[in-house]
Amino acid sequence: MHKPPKPFAYVENIYTPRQRYVLLVVSLVSLAGLMVVGLAQYLTAFLAAGILFVVFRPWWVALVHHRKWNHRLVTIGILLVTVVLLVVPFYALSSLLLERLVAFTKHPERILDALHKVEDATGISITGQLNVRQMLLQGATKVSSWIPTLASSALNFLVVVGLMLFTMYYLFMQETYFMLGLHRYLPFRNETLEELGESLKNNVNANVLGQVLVAMVQSVLTGLTLWIFEVPDPVFWGVVAFFMAFLPVLGTPLVWGPAALYQFSQGQSGKAIGILLVGFIVIINIDNLLRIMLAKRMGDIHPLVTLVGLVLGVEMFGLIGLVIGPLLLSYFMVLMEVFRRENRRAMAEKTS
Repeated sequence: MHKPPKPFAYVENIYTPRQRYVLLVVSLVSLAGLMVVGLAQYLTAFLAAGILFVVFRPWWVALVHHRKWNHRLVTIGILLVTVVLLVVPFYALSSLLLERLVAFTKHPERILDALHKVEDATGISITGQLNVRQMLLQGATKVSSWIPTLASSALNFLVVVGLMLFTMYYLFMQETYFMLGLHRYLPFRNETLEELGESLKNNVNANVLGQVLVAMVQSVLTGLTLWIFEVPDPVFWGVVAFFMAFLPVLGTPLVWGPAALYQFSQGQSGKAIGILLVGFIVIINIDNLLRIMLAKRMGDIHPLVTLVGLVLGVEMFGLIGLVIGPLLLSYFMVLMEVFRRENRRAMAEKTS
């Protein structure tokens, strides 16, 4: 039986094959851009999932590929470790800090009294140069305005954590398809993909595992310093110092600096000076030395790449930028080397 012709079989397309190819690429890039913009609020969840995938993948390979453990149970175990070691402590500490910040800002007169005592002890005018009371009242208003939104913030936190865990689950459960997809759809040769993968692993080792070690050392040193110089709650503030240590430039001075101020306000000038000396001479220098040494040893990352990347990443992505920033610089350098190599290869093919 004769089939009727398709209605569009004889319609001439106005584009050349080259134009159709270009428009296809533009359409793909545009749709990808729209998806990134739409998911921008939750982009950190997917970035964190990718970073944790790199961190835990050696465990996954050892348990699943080498020891032949059940891949689903291993994946669930990795997710539980993530929740217990990362999510719960971070959320709990954030809540405790917010409660204490609210308590301080509701009673600015306590901070003013402390500043006046520091002025009397040092002879330096602080409240005369700055309108401290107005600043504290504005801070109290700002912090108080956060309270009604805590429920929505908690909901947003749960959504981000849920997306991160959900993404991690499928990255591990479909690891083979994920790795094959990278090789199939990324526009790079296999050797370039290997270089990018090695750069990612080095950055994660240097700026995640290395930074955790640095933060632990600084946390212990800060807690011991506060305990020796009799600052209240040294264990709590030592834990706070662990999280503050991830912030470049500021870091642990946000903990032992106010502790010294507190001791000044209590008339303990010797203890306050002791805290400042230990902070400036020991804790800060240990931070700088360890950060550079571990970045070089654990990931073979140049210190300049680490420092510039930290500033770039934190500005763009927040806390997770501690990894993303140096990674962006490393990828830029790798792709520049790939560009140079491809140009040299193309010129060699022309001359031959």
